Amino acid sequence: MSEEIPSLGVCPRCERTLGEEWLLIEYERADGSRGQFAECPECDAVVAPESE
Repeated sequence: MSEEIPSLGVCPRCERTLGEEWLLIEYERADGSRGQFAECPECDAVVAPESE
């Protein structure tokens, strides 16, 4: 049985799905929403994942 890794969203550069294992930092914005930065293994760049 395989377990699905939760997704952070997609890379805004290459549209690769980013799993939680690529999360670098998570923070709370002034409006209370959650922000994240992740490393994209495809682009080799730090990105803010976008919703799928």
